[in-house]
Amino acid sequence: MTQKFSKDAADPVRVEVFKNLLASVAEEMGVVLRRASYSPNIKERRDFSCAIFDPSGRMIAQAAHIPVHLGSMATSVQSAILHFSAETASTDDSHKIGIKPGDMIILNDPFHGGTHLPDITLVSPVYVPGGQEQTEYSLMGYVASRAHHADVGGVSPGSMPVATEIFQEGLIIPPLKLFSAGKLNQDVWDLILANVRTPIERSGDLHAQIGANRRGEARLKEIVELYGMDQVSNYMDALLDYTERAMRKSLKDLPDGIYRFSDRLDDDGVEPDPVEIKVAVTIHGDQAVVDFTGSASQKPGGINAVSAITQSAVFYVFRCLLGQEVPNNSGCMAPIELIAPQGSVVAAKPPAAVAGGNVETSQRIVDVLLGALAQACPERIPAASQGTMNNVTIGGRDPRSDLPFTYYETIGGGVGARPNSDGPSGLHSNMTNTLNTPIEALEYAYPLQVVRYEIRRGSGGNGRYRGGDGLIREIQLNSPAQVTLLCDRRKFPPYGLAGGTAGSCGRNILIRDGREITLEGKGTYELLAGDILRIETPGGGGCGA
Repeated sequence: MTQKFSKDAADPVRVEVFKNLLASVAEEMGVVLRRASYSPNIKERRDFSCAIFDPSGRMIAQAAHIPVHLGSMATSVQSAILHFSAETASTDDSHKIGIKPGDMIILNDPFHGGTHLPDITLVSPVYVPGGQEQTEYSLMGYVASRAHHADVGGVSPGSMPVATEIFQEGLIIPPLKLFSAGKLNQDVWDLILANVRTPIERSGDLHAQIGANRRGEARLKEIVELYGMDQVSNYMDALLDYTERAMRKSLKDLPDGIYRFSDRLDDDGVEPDPVEIKVAVTIHGDQAVVDFTGSASQKPGGINAVSAITQSAVFYVFRCLLGQEVPNNSGCMAPIELIAPQGSVVAAKPPAAVAGGNVETSQRIVDVLLGALAQACPERIPAASQGTMNNVTIGGRDPRSDLPFTYYETIGGGVGARPNSDGPSGLHSNMTNTLNTPIEALEYAYPLQVVRYEIRRGSGGNGRYRGGDGLIREIQLNSPAQVTLLCDRRKFPPYGLAGGTAGSCGRNILIRDGREITLEGKGTYELLAGDILRIETPGGGGCGA
């Protein structure tokens, strides 16, 4: 009789080996996805994530990609598993039961594990010969890739509209088998491409995700071949346990207490009223309760966050507290209880519009969490960063090819000052980890021209340590196009801490025939050839008197 593996007896060297092995698989998946993709949003901005999961859908390793995907990707994998499980399938669907070798699941539905519709996730099972049960194949786990596609249909190019229900935001894809037993389900593929404005680009980006998943499958099979299924499975559990123990120690180092904070989104794009988010963080020993009770109810406009996004934001903030090279995995959330009332702006119910929940509300959730934790450990928490992703989508017809185009980008801004240093300027911060879209790539791919791109001097908050400055980016249109802006911190600035002042609010400006017209933070606008769109991003808050 074989002795049951004990996580307490796990070899620390082997734990480190498997931590890096599995993380390297996710990193290599990301390299494949980036290099094979078509759109500048994925190839240049790197708006994607790749991760490894165990057979139950717990995240074992994620590459250093997008923080807003930290907790939500596991939700997607678990949703796919549940959707195709024997318990939920009817007798008539017996041929669909289970995720089998060669299958690949596609989904983007925010209410079934997704975040917002442009984020399309592909989930692939990894089966290896034999295993503990000595069956023909054993499920070792899953690999998944998620990428933000620059258009998935909807009422406006770029699929980030100011909408009032999710059906206006684009094509909703519940968990479906894109591949069955290694064969492409052509009907699913054709349906997706028939509902987007840029099918060639979407096809290229989806093929890149398929390639990334295939690479992840191959690498994990190599690891199992080298170490054996039992050892790989055991050390997956050991990695989860390692992260959980590290998180419990981090929580235990904080003083017990209840720490409260609140902040606001400017509005929801439909109604002018601010949208409040409240949190109470209770620290008790090696556990935490994060309670968003009292936050605003879900809104008509698309700033609603589904619970997976809120979970990702909580995951990100507490993961940052660890301050050490522990794995990014589901063990991080084991000692943390999340309370997010259903029907609130942090746990919206269908058919709420949610495009901005992923990009804007997630940032404000981080702000309130950091504001609360600054009371528990002020020496470790920075002032508020810009608190928005400054989403810009531009769509029209490219006169060079006479084909439709859709362009999407987010723009960096000021990072909050730290308790011991100034905040950096012009960076993507917190829930986004994307890069700048290079001017050359933008102008090559689209009928657009960047006429100004510089630091917005003096926009950071004052204090003993200054907040980072925002950016100024001006884009001239070479052909008529529809522009949608989804931005925040245009009314309420990023807060300072410990006597530091707030950073400057952002501004959106249309320059037409030399005249400047202020635009709302959230809205859709018809621009003409020759018009210039100027985005001035917020500065970070200052820290210290």
